[in-house]
Amino acid sequence: MSYPSGTVVLSARHDSAEPPGGFRKRFLVTGGAGFIASHMIISLVENLSDCLVMNLDKLDYCASLKNLDAISSKPNYKFLQGDICDSHFIKQLFETENIDVVLHFAAQTHVDLSFLDSCKFAYVNIYGTHILLNAAYEAGVEKFIYISTDEVYGGSLDQEFDETSPKQPTNPYASSKAAAESFVLSFWERYKFPVIITRFSNVYGPHQYPEKVIPKFISLLQQNRKCCIHGSGIQTRSFLYASDVVDALLIILKLGKVGDIYNIGTNFEISVTQLAKELIQMIQNTSSDTETEHWMCYVNDRPINDLRYMMKSEKMHSLGWRPKVQWKEGIEKTIQWYKNNFHNWKNAEKALEPFPCQA
Repeated sequence: MSYPSGTVVLSARHDSAEPPGGFRKRFLVTGGAGFIASHMIISLVENLSDCLVMNLDKLDYCASLKNLDAISSKPNYKFLQGDICDSHFIKQLFETENIDVVLHFAAQTHVDLSFLDSCKFAYVNIYGTHILLNAAYEAGVEKFIYISTDEVYGGSLDQEFDETSPKQPTNPYASSKAAAESFVLSFWERYKFPVIITRFSNVYGPHQYPEKVIPKFISLLQQNRKCCIHGSGIQTRSFLYASDVVDALLIILKLGKVGDIYNIGTNFEISVTQLAKELIQMIQNTSSDTETEHWMCYVNDRPINDLRYMMKSEKMHSLGWRPKVQWKEGIEKTIQWYKNNFHNWKNAEKALEPFPCQA
């Protein structure tokens, strides 16, 4: 069901009545019907029964409330449909909901699309973040965590980036995230508003709209279609399983230092071509290189495609966090999930088109 923009909607399967004495803490998670945020919400709802977890999402093309089915009837979960760029709605939300902690995931995130509509990415990712920051600051929120990306550093074949490395984004998506980070940090510098920035490596797992490389390749292969690889396919990416990201954020909520930045990365790295080969072997059960290569095709590359991102995560390690889920375990769980859930999004088929759209 869809609702008019700005409408506050409780989860349809309960009345969200507060327990006697209210909740100990009230979390607002933006973009909660999306990929990583939905995993975060499920963890918070299941493990913090004395806290209210509010999911703010405008239900854009890549969102699905089916991601929240596991907790949708819980009394400490509340869904609100609204847009972070709607300043009047956001102001009213913070004035009425007594929010303690904000986890800001909501964003336009697909690099391919950012080349086609960079203004939309700037509007949502920069302006929307600024609107949210202003409202959160005025409401006296006790912690504001901004979810960013390793792509703000730009690509590098040999340099490992730490949290003090300069930002050198090379695509409109990464540029919008870098600019939003600057707004977030300015609220710390000017007002000592308690913000924290997190920068992730690529994240994979269930719930991800199949426009990103892993769910796209999995979904194509499960439909007996070829993996379409950008350019040469020599680009490498580091991948973190979704639950490891949730664990990192839970630690940051408890131990993170306000005004600080945290890289959340992994040593696991794989090229796009090798990724395709491994998925083909697992899904199509190929036994030879010739059979495997039959399921691969190469398409035009996007305008800029960084070859590699490398981050140091020692600061997170010092807080006690390290990735737990090994690649083989994580990718098998992910493949299994997409067998039954590809149609959780109405327009999932469109996500399987290569960039730029080709026949």
